Amino acid sequence: MKTSMKTWQTVLFDLDGTLTDSKPGITRGVQYALDQFDIKVDNLDDLEVYIGPPLLDSFMNFHGLSEVQAQQALTHYRSYYTTRGIFEHSVYPGVPEMLRRLKEAGKILYVATSKPTPFARQMLEKDELDSFFSGIYGCFLDGRRTAKAAVIEAVLTEQGLDKGDTVMVGDREHDVIGAKAHELAVIGVLYGYGSEKELTDAGATEVVADVKALINRLEGK
Repeated sequence: MKTSMKTWQTVLFDLDGTLTDSKPGITRGVQYALDQFDIKVDNLDDLEVYIGPPLLDSFMNFHGLSEVQAQQALTHYRSYYTTRGIFEHSVYPGVPEMLRRLKEAGKILYVATSKPTPFARQMLEKDELDSFFSGIYGCFLDGRRTAKAAVIEAVLTEQGLDKGDTVMVGDREHDVIGAKAHELAVIGVLYGYGSEKELTDAGATEVVADVKALINRLEGK
């Protein structure tokens, strides 16, 4: 007799690297910001580490900027991102169909991202994905609520969600760590920017290879 798989009524989705391939816009924005400090990075692949974690921390961690410099870098980044970078992304194949199927099945969907909420909303509206979500949660432009755990806490608290019936889906360790801080199950995806080792080491409940496998898992297949 086949044992039914655990399913969840509510699904929190990361954005960059989970719903959208945002590498071009984010890495070019970081490249532009670093260039203002005479830090030259020609290969955008070297800047993939910036996709996922809060940018302020990343400027300090990955290129040794002081907190003041990192704030300045963030301002430079946003000057690029708000005019060009936000449009330099694509939706992963299969994602719109996945969201449609989950919504039709009665699942309740939210976005939980470290990206500022206005940017996330603008991206989702452009890609005509916003209607699938009951709420879009990100950080504030003034730097508050950048940690993924804080974003997830806001969703859980404001929506009164049942933790046992909620799962986080993301591609980086920050998604896993943030979800585990609230005792949520986490599905890591390998088509984004994190490796299987990164996700499993962080404690992902499960890991799936592609969007098709993610759909099947969320539908309990």
